[in-house]
Amino acid sequence: MTALTLKPAGTATLRADAVVVAVAKGDKGPVLAAGAEAVDKAFGGKLATVLDTLGASGGEGEITRLPAPDGLKASFVVAVGLGALPEKDDTYGTETLRRAAGTVARSLAGTDKAAFALPIEAAEDIEAIAEGALLGAYAFTAYQEKGNGGKAPLGEILLLGAKPRDKAHKAAAERAIAVAEEINRARDLVNTPPNDLDPEAFAAVATAAGKEHGIKVQVLDEKALLKGGYGGILGVGAGSQSPPRLVKLSYTSSKAKKSLALVGKGITYDSGGISLKPAGHNETMKCDMAGAAAVFATVVAAARLGLEVNVTGWLALAENMPSGSATRPGDVLRMYSGKTVEVLNTDAEGRLVLADAIARASEEKPDAIVDVATLTGAMMVALGGKTFGVMANDDAFRAAIHSIAEEVGEPSWPMPLPADLRAGMDSSTADIKNIGDRMGGGLVAGLFLKEFVGEGITWAHLDIAGPAFNEGGASGYTPKGGTGASVRTLVKLAERTAAGDLG
Repeated sequence: MTALTLKPAGTATLRADAVVVAVAKGDKGPVLAAGAEAVDKAFGGKLATVLDTLGASGGEGEITRLPAPDGLKASFVVAVGLGALPEKDDTYGTETLRRAAGTVARSLAGTDKAAFALPIEAAEDIEAIAEGALLGAYAFTAYQEKGNGGKAPLGEILLLGAKPRDKAHKAAAERAIAVAEEINRARDLVNTPPNDLDPEAFAAVATAAGKEHGIKVQVLDEKALLKGGYGGILGVGAGSQSPPRLVKLSYTSSKAKKSLALVGKGITYDSGGISLKPAGHNETMKCDMAGAAAVFATVVAAARLGLEVNVTGWLALAENMPSGSATRPGDVLRMYSGKTVEVLNTDAEGRLVLADAIARASEEKPDAIVDVATLTGAMMVALGGKTFGVMANDDAFRAAIHSIAEEVGEPSWPMPLPADLRAGMDSSTADIKNIGDRMGGGLVAGLFLKEFVGEGITWAHLDIAGPAFNEGGASGYTPKGGTGASVRTLVKLAERTAAGDLG
């Protein structure tokens, strides 16, 4: 993991391989952002002119490298574009800083040490820059002989302009480090191939993390699941030689007044089961446990941050495979709640494992339940590849989660749960079918899950099918592959719950 240290402003005597400054897009060329003063002085006050001559515009994400002058002890200078200048008396937004830091950290792969002299107005800026840089420096190289094109991730970040002894600045950096490290742990899990990450292996990772961070971990194996009546989880995992698991992670605080239950879909590989996915849709299905990875990362982050809220994570882990023992279309499963489900599509399996876990989580009467899942392709059709959908049985709770997601820089959109779509899941054989109308499929999935939420419990469903796995090129602090989507939203939700800001 890339190291991060706070340093006061000033770069003239600082030894580093690179010094990073920011420029904005002005009407007459690039405009230096605050933090670049010492570097500009070393250039005789003409750094903006030099950048303009080199063709730099200050556009968002633009990277320009140039040799460092004699006045600096760094080897080279990197200018990163912030985009348009802010309005008068306004400052650069935290998401702008987060993306810029991520972009430049990614570009500095193969560099040992870089000093970031980006604009800092408040502790929130420190957190955003630190978080973006640590996320941008991420690389998954476990299965590559040389890894990342032969370049190691940026080794050390010196964050200039901060006050190392200031409590707010120190807390901002510590929070950024904890959250970024857990997001990167979630990314590692999502990127790990399914032959090395089956339900048992995932449970082992969670158990080890629990011991490290003082989190109580309970793992239900296939025998315990059978005894407990978890028909949904067992039904999905029936076709695999790797049996399913339900993992409970419990972080408790002696000062907690509220409790939050998080439920994650953990399909470590999804072939579709008997309802086999068509060619071209299987290759990235190792990512179908991204919801469970996000929940796991959030619970560990809550423990590391010492949040004054009880957070319980439920990881519903199974591998969905076709075989002679697999659940068939037309089979009926008796769920943990006692409801029966007619399975008409075995590729609608995530809602089955989630339903069992949600019903079990409901028994503990938390103040709120949030489930997270790469649940439906329909949500990607509706919202694209970068935005997750938010559904809930409480409008205010849905609005709060959407607002939190936007605040931390994770695009989301509130989605309805139209009552008229429920009739499409009526079954003449069982209590409910696992599929309904094709149109509005993402909403149908939400309505299915709602059926298993305990009476009177506030609940929300995050469908992260789009942003959980990036099949395109890296950008900002978002890498190719697993992204750790929703972790920042969930951590902030836990913080707001602890503070009593959600009612």
